[in-house]
Amino acid sequence: MIRSYQGQLPHIPASCYIDLSAQVIGDVTLGERSSVWMNAVLRGDVNSIRVGANSNVQDCAVLHGQRNLYPVIVGDWVTIGHNATVHGCVVEDAVLIGMGVTILNNSRIGEGSIIAAGAVVPENTIVPPRTLWAGVPAKLRRELGDKDRTLILEYAKNYLDYVEIYLAETRQ
Repeated sequence: MIRSYQGQLPHIPASCYIDLSAQVIGDVTLGERSSVWMNAVLRGDVNSIRVGANSNVQDCAVLHGQRNLYPVIVGDWVTIGHNATVHGCVVEDAVLIGMGVTILNNSRIGEGSIIAAGAVVPENTIVPPRTLWAGVPAKLRRELGDKDRTLILEYAKNYLDYVEIYLAETRQ
């Protein structure tokens, strides 16, 4: 469902795929070829949500800001895994957020990083670019190399293929 909140309608380019079961509400802007999958929620009611180009928000993920304090800003080529909660934070370009991750207010996930499945990133955490963080609470595990970056982009590119398939089916 795509709906307005207090007169603000989400901005969704035609190249995006939004599943019918997803909730995209209010002050939300998606970049070209981005996607929001089954039962995901992008709730732009108390603060804005910006998702860059070629990014995907997978099944049951939740993006929500902190009222009057922290929007959600997601860069280009980002994968947000199933059941992730991304709250009032910045996720830079080419990041992989694993399944079941929680990222809390005023955190910044640096470009080219991976947050491993199940991790909890506490408030005010700064994740340096090209690093792997895991655990509860999440901690730096290692630096990432070129092979890791290729993997991150491969995940995002897979979802571009899915977008084309799903958009083609909705046009029939």
